[in-house]
Amino acid sequence: MQRKQEFLEWLRSIEKKWQEVWREKKVFEANPREDTPKFFITVPYPYANGPLHIGHGRTYTIGDIIARYKRLRGFNVLYPMAFHITGTPIIAYSEMISRGDPKTVDLYRSYISLYVEDRKEVEKILESFKDPLNLAEFFASRIQSDFEELGYSIDWRRKFHTGEPPYNKFVTWQYYKLQEKGLITQGDHIVTYCLLHKQPEGEDDIQDADVNPVEIMEYTAVKFTMPSRGWTLLAATLRPETLFGVTNVWVHPEGDYVLFEWNNEKILVSEKAFIKLQHQYPEEEFSVLARVKGREIIGEEVVSPFGDKVLVLPAWFVDVENATGVVYSEPSDAPYDYVALMEIKSRPELLGEYGLNPELVARIEPRKIIDVPGVTGHHAEIAVKNAGITSQSDPRLEDVTREVYKEQFYNGVLIIDHPEFKGLSVREAREKVREYLYREGKAIPFYELNRKAKCRGGGEIIVAKIKGQWFINYNLEWLKEKTRKMLENDEIKIIPSKYKKAFLDTIDWLDKRPCARKRGIGTRLPWDPEWIIESLSDSTIYMAFYTIAHLIREHSIPPESLIPDVFDYVFLGKESPEEVSKKSGIPVELLKEMRKEFTYWYPVDHRHTGVPHISNHLSFYILHHIAIFGEKYAPKTISLNETVIREGAKMSKSKGNVIPLRHIVTLYSADLFRLYISWAASLDSVLDWREAEVDKVVSSLVKFVNIAKSASTTECRLGENVYTDWFINKFYGLIAKATNHMEKLEIREYVQTVFFDALSLIDKYRDMMGDEYVCGVRKILKDWITVLNPVIPHITEEINTWLGYTDLLSTSKWPTPPTIDEEIIILVDSVESTIEDIKELAGLIRKESFKVYVIIAPEWKREIAKMAIENTSLKTIIEHMRSTYGLRGREAEIAEAYNTYKRVDREVLLRIAKTTSRREREVYTALSNYIKSKIPGIQEVIVLWEDEARNKGIPKAERALPLKPALYIE
Repeated sequence: MQRKQEFLEWLRSIEKKWQEVWREKKVFEANPREDTPKFFITVPYPYANGPLHIGHGRTYTIGDIIARYKRLRGFNVLYPMAFHITGTPIIAYSEMISRGDPKTVDLYRSYISLYVEDRKEVEKILESFKDPLNLAEFFASRIQSDFEELGYSIDWRRKFHTGEPPYNKFVTWQYYKLQEKGLITQGDHIVTYCLLHKQPEGEDDIQDADVNPVEIMEYTAVKFTMPSRGWTLLAATLRPETLFGVTNVWVHPEGDYVLFEWNNEKILVSEKAFIKLQHQYPEEEFSVLARVKGREIIGEEVVSPFGDKVLVLPAWFVDVENATGVVYSEPSDAPYDYVALMEIKSRPELLGEYGLNPELVARIEPRKIIDVPGVTGHHAEIAVKNAGITSQSDPRLEDVTREVYKEQFYNGVLIIDHPEFKGLSVREAREKVREYLYREGKAIPFYELNRKAKCRGGGEIIVAKIKGQWFINYNLEWLKEKTRKMLENDEIKIIPSKYKKAFLDTIDWLDKRPCARKRGIGTRLPWDPEWIIESLSDSTIYMAFYTIAHLIREHSIPPESLIPDVFDYVFLGKESPEEVSKKSGIPVELLKEMRKEFTYWYPVDHRHTGVPHISNHLSFYILHHIAIFGEKYAPKTISLNETVIREGAKMSKSKGNVIPLRHIVTLYSADLFRLYISWAASLDSVLDWREAEVDKVVSSLVKFVNIAKSASTTECRLGENVYTDWFINKFYGLIAKATNHMEKLEIREYVQTVFFDALSLIDKYRDMMGDEYVCGVRKILKDWITVLNPVIPHITEEINTWLGYTDLLSTSKWPTPPTIDEEIIILVDSVESTIEDIKELAGLIRKESFKVYVIIAPEWKREIAKMAIENTSLKTIIEHMRSTYGLRGREAEIAEAYNTYKRVDREVLLRIAKTTSRREREVYTALSNYIKSKIPGIQEVIVLWEDEARNKGIPKAERALPLKPALYIE
């Protein structure tokens, strides 16, 4: 353990050293160079309301690996960064700190303590957070520090935050452009809404919405009349087609319900549902008549829209905070309903508590209304019994329900007598029954979220209708059609490609989206300044601002000079710089320089981000670019990675298993983190951070550094030999393979190949060469550290100095592999295979001491393999062998070799065709001592030609084949 800690301390020290060198030399500051191809890569700017964790680090590290790789490939790379502070979260946390909310105060005290040790200073900073801008700027500066300590190759000159006046001017311009294009509308719409702050909230303002999206779902709230009291119960469902099979209605016996008058009806829903209805129908009047406990209506008879008279029964699975808190029961097709019905039937004593007649409940039976091929009887009953579920509190009911609903949706057909719906598929019936119920006034729409959610300030999120709301209207066919075309034709490339469908699906369903609110940090809507532009809506084309942010700062351009005409010229090429200069006061040459920056760097070549952003930010990013800049400047590539969990569990503050980025350099090291996070999972897989695996990576890093140290300090006089020839060719084969992986953004495979596979190759080479192996490693070490530089830049820069180089590795060139001698690779690999064959043979004869004869096939057998590849007929081959090799009388051997080749994979034949018998014998002769060293008991390894062996009378020598020598033990 001590050795590990010492190694990590050494790593941290060289990381600081090289970060300082890069900073002093301004290595990653990128300026237009017309003679050099450019590469512009961006990642999401982080939200500056607290420290980031390793989940964020995965995305930013992959972005940096791509940036560093492209630099080594000869591109002029721009990798910029900014900070997102707009929206409500920062204000919400600031207000809670001002109010002295103990949970928030403790949380932010712990956040500050990650960076500041002095307790008095911590309290002083915490007090300053009562000003939200102080909170934002504190964490923006600390996140920058975290990124620098991880070695990110960022051009920090271009940083900004989204509350700065110049950025506000840029966003104002964006909205004028969107308005010109017809994307801005005003009207009433259903939105996610915060009850605490009384305003719409977008994904950026909802807790965990970046990894657990919040979606609006339309329930059908079905009216069940209660004749005895003149009331109506609203029972919400996502499956209105199942109404034909209703057997009863469920309420939670201890739930809180509200009776209210609405449009001359007395309606009962849960207390929480009443609040939601008021917000979803804001133009209508509601009068509360009474507060009711669920138990008060148990046993009442209610009537469905189709005339079915059913009882109200108690059920504890009913969530009064979800939908209306009233659920109708269809136990034939709903597993929850089936289990609850069977459970209540089995407890007559419970029924007595609510004054229910057990005999009435005992008569209730499921009614089959949906036919699914292969399912006889009641679908829910079969699924529940197969799972062995007996309680409505069994968590497995969720999965069973999901499977039943899925199968019915795709394969189910209604078997009912209603003339309008009989014989319809479940998929068709769902929409038609809903439309019928709405049309007849038998149901109303009720909107709910797919999960419970809170805003970042702790306010409860519901679904509400907002009147006079400003929207971005994405439902413009010209815009959707251009976007679809570019995605489908890979003009905008999605990596991994499996996510392309998610983009296309999102583009299809995107409609109107609230783009402004009345509270929060941000840019005022220019034509209606009581509204503030929403935080996702102001963060769609900010990549363009990177191209000029540093010039605005360097030349102290005042915000009032950044009139729309300036951005029209810089980004769209409108008007002349002279005309724009007169209007804005910005010098002509500076305007030209700003225009040059934009046209050089745009479009964004690569955007890397997390998968959860597909349904919002990434789709808006594409749409806004196409709408404002046109197809020419649309994004070229978008890559995505999945999330990070830890030790098999989702990371959360409550579990205490979050690793802040700040802890990377104290618990691990930058290069260790970069290596592990890029290797532990493919982009499209969730990465499970496991300490045991991290420890293994530490061991591999130690091994790598020790090898590099030995190779760079050992004096070598290594002559040519087969082992080294094989090793170097094999190594450059790995480099070619790794380069191919990197070009396809197969990051994990690239790291596996160039680091772990290369270490394994060196182990094998050491096995062959002994201590002199370091001299062979010395031959490839410069190229090895170069291809590893994108992943572990600090260690490789250090090793580069050990080799005597003074130029920075980070700005060097990716190696061009020499022409690879495939023959030596194939032949040495075949020796390894032969060693395994000898071991097997030696095990059978069980001798303590023996000689091994390795019998090499003649060239004519290789030629048969080559002719077999070309599908030459056996007759032609025999004639050729007779005339060319004088094999008359050995036709049976020719035929046997030919028939053997017809049975093997074409790949094997191609490998044979790349080798010669002469070199095969040379390699086996050269490696005879190596073969001997690998198998106990061998006195001698004797390599013979097949004809030599036959002349010596060695049995079965004629069985020798190319790459598969015959073996004889004596």
